[in-house]
Amino acid sequence: MLMSTRSRMSRRPSRPTSGSGRRRILAGCLVLLLLAPAVSYLRALFYPGQATVSVRSVEWLRDNGGSGAIDALENWWYARHAPSGTAPDPATLPAAPETSAPGPGRPGSPASLPAPLPTLAGVPAVPGEGRWAAGRATPSGVPAIVTTFVRPDPVHPGVVAGVARFDQRLVKGRLIAGTREPDGQSWPEGGQVPPELRGGLVAAFNSGFKMVAAQGGFYADGRYARPLRDGAASLVINRDGRMSVAAWGRDTRFGPDVAAVRQNLALIVDNGVADPGLGSNAGGRWGSARNQLQYTWRSAVGTDPAGNLVYVGGNQLSLTALARALTRP
Repeated sequence: MLMSTRSRMSRRPSRPTSGSGRRRILAGCLVLLLLAPAVSYLRALFYPGQATVSVRSVEWLRDNGGSGAIDALENWWYARHAPSGTAPDPATLPAAPETSAPGPGRPGSPASLPAPLPTLAGVPAVPGEGRWAAGRATPSGVPAIVTTFVRPDPVHPGVVAGVARFDQRLVKGRLIAGTREPDGQSWPEGGQVPPELRGGLVAAFNSGFKMVAAQGGFYADGRYARPLRDGAASLVINRDGRMSVAAWGRDTRFGPDVAAVRQNLALIVDNGVADPGLGSNAGGRWGSARNQLQYTWRSAVGTDPAGNLVYVGGNQLSLTALARALTRP
């Protein structure tokens, strides 16, 4: 006779997870979720450079999905902090250049300096406005750079823009990739002016918007970081170091003489005339909506009819005022 037996298996009911256990699990998940952004933020805070913690924090927020909120906050802030309508305090202005420098052809003498720039119509000039001062000069005594300041906003005569004019017969330009822009990759210069060029350095300035917002490309050192876009405002540097500003594809194209190109949005001045659409910024040609109305730090570069490179920059400038400062030289 065959007999079968049936074994019985007993199972104890599982104990529900305690409240403290659930909290530990949630805390662990939260730590994991916050770990990546925390590491990203710390890297932004300690990346090479001299930007303040607040600037680094704002840029980190922009890079991590907060661009729209930052733009809205900036528009709200700057719309409520317009510059005053009074003339600037003379004590805050650059010292008026000397007019008694000895000898024609000497740096700073009237014979070696350009004619003064015109001041705003109907607005009394302040000391030194539009009058050039000599910067670094060549052994022949001709200044390679001259500087002055203008007031480009007739509604807000306290707004001041600095102007620097570079004689391109005496200077050469070079585009140097930064530590994070255009792409954070390794470039020959390591984000610095090469030591062998520092003795002859006349000036240095940033090259514009971050690539994510520039609506254009970057070419230097024989390689592209971003493709070049037709129609974009482009600073073009030839192999002889000569710089020009042009609409890419219309005024200039890539060729064997091109050493570097940096593109930024659209031209604000074309053939010496400010673009009539600056006040409306239709289609976001010059950045986010209403950016053109912000009274903030701005800078621009262009060339004058004689081929000199002109750089302008200042605080509390609207986009229209920036263009007006660039057309004054």
